[in-house]
Amino acid sequence: MGTFVEVPPFARVEELKDLPGRVVLADVRWYLDGRSGRAAYEGGHLPGAVFADLDRWLTGPPTPTGGRNPLPDPEVFAEGMRSLGIDDEDIVVAYDDQGGVIAARLVWMLRTTGRRAAVLDGGPAAWTEAYPGSLTTDEPVPAREGAFSVRPWPAEALVEADELALSDVLAVDARNRDRFVGAQDPVDPRPGHVPGAANVPCRENLDGFGRLLPVQAIRDNFAAGGVVADNAATVVSYCGSGVTACHNLLTLEHAGLGSGRLYVGGWSAYSRDEARPVETGPAR
Repeated sequence: MGTFVEVPPFARVEELKDLPGRVVLADVRWYLDGRSGRAAYEGGHLPGAVFADLDRWLTGPPTPTGGRNPLPDPEVFAEGMRSLGIDDEDIVVAYDDQGGVIAARLVWMLRTTGRRAAVLDGGPAAWTEAYPGSLTTDEPVPAREGAFSVRPWPAEALVEADELALSDVLAVDARNRDRFVGAQDPVDPRPGHVPGAANVPCRENLDGFGRLLPVQAIRDNFAAGGVVADNAATVVSYCGSGVTACHNLLTLEHAGLGSGRLYVGGWSAYSRDEARPVETGPAR
């Protein structure tokens, strides 16, 4: 085995050929409105890409305290990665068609357990711009089961709901602003947000083509939410259910502001507990 070289949390299409190791492309399309990510994959995907089923391999059974998309058992995650032919030493480059805000879940799961992974900046649109007409409906069959080990979710990367009220925690909500202020919430029992939370919508770190904004613009977005270099280490990212919150964590790292932690239960768990206070309106 060669020297293990870390990779950045995002990669552009033209950078893939220079990544230091075997690259596995993973399609992580998934839709909150119930559309089938598998059907989208079968309709056309990047050549050689495997389909990483979020509901099957990247999520555990929903619970009131764990939310809609809790982390799966490490054994389940490892089984899923092995079934896709992924090894511990591989570099997984994941994509979706929503600017990477879904694919970020897989990338965060891999990186937080010591593997190399990145979100493909721009997704399929960026790929077809570089390689017109190259999408395929052929599904690769892994030549063998991947050598992917079982590793526990590191406690230091995660936060429970009770910790959100601590003075040394800066909760950052990755959801769109209408859901944060409580104007509407189509999927969770109470509208609003965690008291004192900042709002840095993950999709606002993307341009109109689903690609990352320049680093300074991303830093400005976080600064507008109160996240700067001096307090970035205290950030706890949450969203509806721990999926798009991962994009904010990866973007925070991309912008040189550290890694932060994840409240994976998100608003789907927090808002279900009537004993927990809720705020509506803009961030304080």
